[in-house]
Amino acid sequence: MRAVQLTAIQQLTVADVPTPPPAAGEALVRLRAAALNHRDVWIKQGQYAGLKFPCIPGSDGCGVVAALGEGVDPAWIGVEVIVNPSFAWGDDPAAQGVGFNILGLPRDGTLAEYVTVPAAQLARKPAHLSAAAAAALPLAGLTAYRAVYSRARVQPGERVLVTGIGGGVALFAMQFALAAGAEVWVTSSRDEKIARAVALGARGGHRYTDPRWTTAAKSVGGFHVIVDSAGGDDFESLLDLAAPGGRVVFFGATRGNPPVLPMRKIFWRQLSLLGTTMGSPADWAAMVALVEHHAMQPVVSDEYPLARAAEAFARMEQGDQFGKIVVTM
Repeated sequence: MRAVQLTAIQQLTVADVPTPPPAAGEALVRLRAAALNHRDVWIKQGQYAGLKFPCIPGSDGCGVVAALGEGVDPAWIGVEVIVNPSFAWGDDPAAQGVGFNILGLPRDGTLAEYVTVPAAQLARKPAHLSAAAAAALPLAGLTAYRAVYSRARVQPGERVLVTGIGGGVALFAMQFALAAGAEVWVTSSRDEKIARAVALGARGGHRYTDPRWTTAAKSVGGFHVIVDSAGGDDFESLLDLAAPGGRVVFFGATRGNPPVLPMRKIFWRQLSLLGTTMGSPADWAAMVALVEHHAMQPVVSDEYPLARAAEAFARMEQGDQFGKIVVTM
């Protein structure tokens, strides 16, 4: 099969590699599309824990079950599926266990013509989605679902702020919060991304590059929930924007750790800081059901054939996409 291989830090090639056979309890999926995440770029750049080379990256995939290992229900053969990239979560829905890992490292991932996964990781592709749209869903959708529903527990009528709109998780967080009946606001460095978010249902937005943006954001009232993945110097500003009793849920630190944590602001205003990552099997099942119930459409920014995977990575590294970058097979 053809697959993206990372052979060393910053060394990407599309090569012929052996098609993996499914072991007992596994399914072999002939992939039709896969999607990139920042995780894949960090692995390529050598900025991720547990690196091993060569490896096939990719956590998101949509395809057709082509073969099964021993003990798997034969009814899966020929079924269009998406793959849950959250492996070995464990028995506690509150947090992942010590064996937790994500598809695409250490296990070979979805940027290939075939992938083997435990059959328990499969879900039927939502019928209303194309292969590219379905491939955009798993990792970002699961992360956003857990942040919005399981951790922040967004309620109808609440005011929600989603930072960094344009990224895959941020867009799903916005869509899921809207589905919960919330009023959603966004931030971005670009007016055109804010405008596109408004066209998708957001109430409005603010350019975080404007030094006065927090003053403007305060004019609408405090936010009951803030969804963030950046951290960094601006994290304290988010605390200032939270309503008394508000919840700040975060799943990344792309701008690094906050220089200080203003504890007085947090305890005096009864704020909750909620860390989250990926999601449990229950989160996964509920997320897929939510997408199907509302016929939600993941936002796809760009599509590239597998042979041009290096261009897809370059596009991801530029960081100006709106939605998910998809690789098609």
